[in-house]
Parts: sequence; structure tokens; C-alpha cells
Amino acid sequence: MSKRGLLLVGHGSKLPYNKELVEATAGFIAERANEYVVKPGFMSINEPTVEEQLEAFREESIDMLVVVPLFLARGIHIDKDIPGILGLPEGSKEGTFQINGRTVPLVYADPIGSDPLLAELMLKNASDAIARLDP
Repeated sequence: MSKRGLLLVGHGSKLPYNKELVEATAGFIAERANEYVVKPGFMSINEPTVEEQLEAFREESIDMLVVVPLFLARGIHIDKDIPGILGLPEGSKEGTFQINGRTVPLVYADPIGSDPLLAELMLKNASDAIARLDP
């Protein structure tokens, strides 16, 4: 059974928590979806970089690469920087990726954005905060 590659892109930070969060999220995805080979990559400061992980995917046996930004909203990284690294024309979400002498589809996902799941998470965080007051 062939797998899809999923490159989870984080911003990067001098603070270790950012890298840990992106790596842990990549791990959660890999545990829940064995149809994906999951790798985290970072735009700046942290390693491995997005470019390094793209090269690492060239060694994998995948039939598609999905690039998923772990960002809440659109910004310069989402609209310009990441598509530029991926070789996508401006405004495009689809391209190709060269792997093991083959060309496979590459798709670029949207950032998290506003979503009912995000609202549920915020309600959970609010409940957790309230619960700390009333043990």
C-alpha cells in the first residue's frame, strides 16, 4: 500500500515550546493516520527546515505530498514564502514533486483558520482554566 507524505510546517521560534508543539502534533497525526508519512519542518530558527524535509521526502515511497501549515491565519509565510519554497505559482495550491525519478502530486493545505473545531478547543481551554480555580 502506498502512502502519502504530510509535511507539517511550523513557524519556528527561539523558545523550545514551539518546536516541541509542532513535533508533538506531527506525532499525533502519525499515530492517528497510518496512511501518511509525517515529517515536521520549520520556516525559521528551528530544524529541520522545510527545505530539508522536502529533500527527506524524496527518499520516501509516497504517491503524493501534502504540505499542511500549522498556522492559524494567512500571512506572508502562508501566501508567499511557503508556496515559493514549494515552487508553486502565486495563488496556486497544486503542483508536482519529484521523488525517486517520478513526479507525484503536491497539494498545499490552508492554515487552520476559523473552524468549529478550533472553537471547541477554545471552550475546552476555558473549562480547563476554570477547573484550576475549583479543584
